[in-house]
Order: sequence, then C-alpha cells, then structure tokens
Amino acid sequence: MSDLEEYILRRRKVDKEFARNYDGGLENFKMFRPDLETIVSEFMSQTKSDEHHRYFSFDYCFNYFSSTENLTKDIEKSCLMLGFYLASWGMFRGASFLLQKNVKCFEKSIHYISGLDKSVWQIDVDNYTDENIETIIKLYCEIKRRLIENGNRDLVLITKILLGVFGFVPAFDRFFTDTFRDISGVRCRFRSLNVNSLTVIRDFYVANQATIDKLSKQIFTTDFLTGRKTTRNYPKAKIIDMYGFQLANSTRQSGQSPL
Repeated sequence: MSDLEEYILRRRKVDKEFARNYDGGLENFKMFRPDLETIVSEFMSQTKSDEHHRYFSFDYCFNYFSSTENLTKDIEKSCLMLGFYLASWGMFRGASFLLQKNVKCFEKSIHYISGLDKSVWQIDVDNYTDENIETIIKLYCEIKRRLIENGNRDLVLITKILLGVFGFVPAFDRFFTDTFRDISGVRCRFRSLNVNSLTVIRDFYVANQATIDKLSKQIFTTDFLTGRKTTRNYPKAKIIDMYGFQLANSTRQSGQSPL
C-alpha cells in the first residue's frame, strides 16, 4: 500500500466530512499533486537569470528575522527589511492603506515579534499540532492588532508577514487562494486564517510529504551580501506557497480554464 493510500484510509477513519466528500478514486483525490515539483521549479526558474528578482526579497527577509537576535537594536533596519519585502510582493500598491504610510508603521509589530520565544521559528507544516495552529492564529491576531487600522483588509498582508518573518504559513494572496479553493472544494474557501484553513494546508502537506520534504531539503535561501546560497532551507510552508501561487499565476497567464 502506498503512503497516499495509507493516508486516505487513516483520514477516512477519523474524519467523517473527509469520508463523505472523498469518493475513493485516487485520480479524484485533489490533495495529491503529481505536478508539485514541476510547478515549484517553474517558480524558482524565474530567479536564475536575475540576481535582483523580487522573489529574493523573501530570502533576505526570512534570513534576517530567523538569525537576528535583537530585532529592536536596529529597529529602523528591521522595519525597512519587512517593508521592502512587502513592497516586493505588492503590499504598497493601489488601494492598500500602506501606500499612505512609511516604514515606522511596522515598529509596534517588530517590538512584538522581537519578544517572542525563538521556538516559534521551529513551527512548520510538518508540526501543525493543535498547539502550534493555535500559536499561528494568535500571532496573526496580535500583529493584525498592531498594524491594521480602521477596518482595512488584513488577510493577505498579515499572512505575507507571517511567511516572510517566520516561514510557517503560506501567504493567502489571490493566486494561492484560487489554487487551494479548487483543491479543497467546499471544505474551505480560504477567506480567513483559522483552524480549518490551516488543517487543509496540513492535509495537503501529508498527501505530498515526500515531494515537499525533498524540495525543502534542496532549496536554500540566498545571502544578501554574497549572493550565494546559505545553509538555511526553504520552509515547507514556503514550498506550498510557491505551488499555490505559481499554479494559479501560470493558469491565468496561459488563459486556461480554472484548475
């Protein structure tokens, strides 16, 4: 019996909703994605010919927040690091309230992040325990409280911050959510970060564990100063983020029908 078949049998025993929605055919089991490695490779290939590609902003941001002991010692640099990462990923464009702000708006969030236990950076989709899921949701709410004003939208912005700083959850932008709404169907619409959406992401990881683990071990962040690869692996949640983003982005560019 394959790992996928064992996973399906296990889930059907403990999850009535899963058993009701899953019709038993492997070809219809959308969580399993044989194209995952190809799609992630398409994403990564865009950085090969441009050392200044915006995708590297994740690397610099994640490297910085993962390795800096005291984020408030140079709070200006910490705010700038987070701000430019977010700008690279479109968070200062159009109608975003951040377009009217400067990087000092991140100061309260940086103080909060700096006070967290370093164990938070050990969370990834392979250890989405109930406790860790609760921690992710708490961090989301705390950063939202310190940054979001006047009822401005928060889902895309805060999940992008969580991805860039901690690497433990994908960013819920329109491409990622388009992909994962199709994958999860009626089970989750990915309109908020909650227990349900994080559980679906965990299930996606389990169904594709071998490929995601392989890619995470193979892909390393890039160092800002040297331009060389570090010894820091891409988090597994980042692999899932790249898949969700690239699949929907490629589909739209090619004019194909939805997934």
